[in-house]
This record gives sequence, C-alpha cells and structure tokens, in this order.
Amino acid sequence: MLNTITIMGRLCDNPTLRQTGTGVAVCSFRIACDRDKQTEGGQKADFVDVTAWRKTAEFVSRYFVKGKPILIQGRLQIREWMDKEGKKRYSPEILANEVFFCGGDKVNAAPAAAPAPAGFAPAPFEAAPPEFAELDSGEDLPWEDHDMK
Repeated sequence: MLNTITIMGRLCDNPTLRQTGTGVAVCSFRIACDRDKQTEGGQKADFVDVTAWRKTAEFVSRYFVKGKPILIQGRLQIREWMDKEGKKRYSPEILANEVFFCGGDKVNAAPAAAPAPAGFAPAPFEAAPPEFAELDSGEDLPWEDHDMK
C-alpha cells in the first residue's frame, strides 16, 4: 500500500516543540493551504495539522515561524479520539518525514539593500588577476605529475 503526501502551505502559528517522556523531540503545527479556485467570497484554504519527530521536529521549530511557506513530504494518518460526550471522533494529520523551505518569504523578508553612498563606484573588473600567468602551449602545467610521463 502507498501512503504518501506532499503539501505546501503557510504556517498558521509558530510551531510548538515538546519532548516526550523519553526525551524524543516532537513538533506540532498547522498549515493553511490555498485551494486551486477562488470563490465569490475570496480565496478558500484548508487547514492541516502536521506532526514532525526527532531532527525534523527540531529543524521546523528552529527555522519556521508563523506565515512562513513550507513544503512537507510525509504520510497521512487518521487519529482517533473521544470527545466530551464519549463519541468517537477522527482527525486527519500529516506525519512529516521531510520538510523543505519553499516559495517567497513574506515574513522575515530581508530589507532591501541600502543604496550605494554618493560618489561610490565599484572597482573595475580585471580580465585576468595579476597572480595568474598564461602558459605557452608547450610548457608543462604546474600540477602535472612528471613521474607519470
């Protein structure tokens, strides 16, 4: 059987990193994934819960924040739980195997580079740096092993 999913979205909140009783890192977060078509009321999104474990969990908690785009490869899991009335409920979630940076970063975007000071001109480009010398076609190359000839 095949259970694999690739999904891209933006984090709805900052990821939450916890440790299990045995010290294993686990990170939970939710992403918003825009749907393909816009409706009259605007763009619709699906909100998906994601869980990452161990090094992947540490990576997500260290480098991702609310609003940052994220690409996740993992598997779909349906979690069973009981509500307050004792009814069995089901919640889909993604167990992340791999997480990647993706897309533009509207959150934490680097500020535009400052303009160059007045009167500043970059150094002209030199065709060949002075520490390099051209060799005649008949000369040995400096890295050739002369014992192998």
